[in-house]
Amino acid sequence: MPQNNHIRLSRLILFVLTSLIYSTSLPAQDINEAWVQQNYSKREVYVPMRDGIQLYTAIYEPLDKESHPILWQRTPYGCHPYGPNMSSALWKGMAPFCQKKYILVYQDVRGRRMSEGDFLNVRPIHLEKGAPSDDVSDAYDTAEWLIHHTRNNGNIGLTGNSYLGYYALISSICRHPAIKAVCAQAPIGDWFLGDDIHHNGVVMLTDAFRFLTGFNRPRKAPSPADSPYKPYYNQNERDFFLQHGCLGNILSLLGDSISFWTAMAAHPDYDKWWQERSYTPLLKRQEVPTLVVGGLFDAEDLYGTWNAYHHLKNKPNVYLLIGPWAHGAWQNGRANSLGKVNFGDNDLGKTFREAHLDFFNAYLCGNKDDLKQKHSKATVFFTGENRWHNFNQWPAVGTKRRSIYLHSLGQLRDKVPTEKHSFTTYHSDPNDPVPYSSRNGSYRNADYMVEDQRFTNTRKDVINFYSETLTHPLTLGGPIEADIWISTTGSDADLVVKLIDVYPDKNGEMSNYHFPVRFDIMRARYRQSFSHPIAMKPGQPERIRFNLPDVAHTFQAGHKILIQIQSTWFPLAERNPQQFINVWQCRRNDFHPADITIYHQKGMTSRLILPVIDK
Repeated sequence: MPQNNHIRLSRLILFVLTSLIYSTSLPAQDINEAWVQQNYSKREVYVPMRDGIQLYTAIYEPLDKESHPILWQRTPYGCHPYGPNMSSALWKGMAPFCQKKYILVYQDVRGRRMSEGDFLNVRPIHLEKGAPSDDVSDAYDTAEWLIHHTRNNGNIGLTGNSYLGYYALISSICRHPAIKAVCAQAPIGDWFLGDDIHHNGVVMLTDAFRFLTGFNRPRKAPSPADSPYKPYYNQNERDFFLQHGCLGNILSLLGDSISFWTAMAAHPDYDKWWQERSYTPLLKRQEVPTLVVGGLFDAEDLYGTWNAYHHLKNKPNVYLLIGPWAHGAWQNGRANSLGKVNFGDNDLGKTFREAHLDFFNAYLCGNKDDLKQKHSKATVFFTGENRWHNFNQWPAVGTKRRSIYLHSLGQLRDKVPTEKHSFTTYHSDPNDPVPYSSRNGSYRNADYMVEDQRFTNTRKDVINFYSETLTHPLTLGGPIEADIWISTTGSDADLVVKLIDVYPDKNGEMSNYHFPVRFDIMRARYRQSFSHPIAMKPGQPERIRFNLPDVAHTFQAGHKILIQIQSTWFPLAERNPQQFINVWQCRRNDFHPADITIYHQKGMTSRLILPVIDK
């Protein structure tokens, strides 16, 4: 029989079997708007909170008379469409759950769109008795309402990506007995230590500005839409931010209309205000089965994904799924490429869709044995070899920390330097900052995370350290630690560290490609404490240690390892004036050039500590 006929027969058998179980259902891939209209109802309600505020909630329920599990998303971005029309999410991303007859609930969080109250970004959580209502108490109150006002089986799951992933995760802290599972996809973690707004205390300029000006505009009353957006620039982002010069000028441009931007200016260091907005310490009270999902190349919430998992991983029933994805890309089709980099021909998005459904079926419908048979505790895609690997834990058992050291003449070795005096110096000028991408558009593209790093080759303020050509594959899986000795002629400096896979010089599009495995930035003033910054003394070497988010990558034989170091990364990251002054108060003439020295000598060894998996 021809292959196409086999496919048609398989689909027919699947259709017949599914019809026997759900007489009004179709295979999930064939669920469309008409099917949803015939099998679901929609109602819009206002759920009362304990303080009298009401939250807009859209409930999509199967029309049959059975009891079903609830899958719930809490969002600051709106529950479109408002009114009688059905959400297209039901026949698109949520089609598998419709096929299983889940009750689907979408809710505007406090102070957003049609919900009452005032909105606060990453609102502080206070669990003590008598504390003001917050996003955790709102979750408990809503869960209690849903259990008594829908035809449910007593089980609620929470899911969502990005800010929705954050709300899903913190909602699970409320400990309502009906909340039985949560899938936190790329959840926000800590906006000072990582993710969209800061990395290690450095403002991620282009992302923070674009997000906060687009999302954080004030409203006068509940409305289906945000306040009209004011386009602050139509030119390329590099010129725009250079023209405005510094954070203080941007603050003046925004006035007081973007409240969170104004608040950041008042809190330049990791003080109590920021610490109250970090929820990860509260995860110790989280007892709900959790699936953490994220992408290796998530430019927005890479920190939050890994940080959430590492806080939860020692609890029972915690699962991890990480693919070679940009932010939220696992929800879109095959999800097997980013920029010029292809990660194989398989449908990688299918891995997420199956795990997402199987996880909730296990904990909301009682199919736990099926979950254990089909999914490992940690499912991680390794770039470089383009394969999924399954582990019982992450990092994998047997992962070893091995150091690779910077040496003179731009060399990279696994041996400790023995030279008495050895260092590399470069001149860093914040008035001519190193770009983060070869492209110079009006906004940041997601694929800069995998962009060929050769565009920095002509820069004298980027230094390179190459290994010998590898004779055997080297597989890394876990967090990377940078341990760098540095001095400056100024009183502060930023340190950008990149780990790069250099492909062989062969024919083809990937010839000599400098593939960025991981990179991040650290501000020297925070080397001892993010809360209490300390100036650098000109010319005095200091040790700076910081973690880069986890990696999953295999350097193949014939490749080289490259470590790049620089001190500007613009306009992805704000410019450091290279003086120990408040970056929110400095002016144009405060940005001073400095000579940065990286040491690689006896007693001051600079290295990366790598998580090596022996195969």
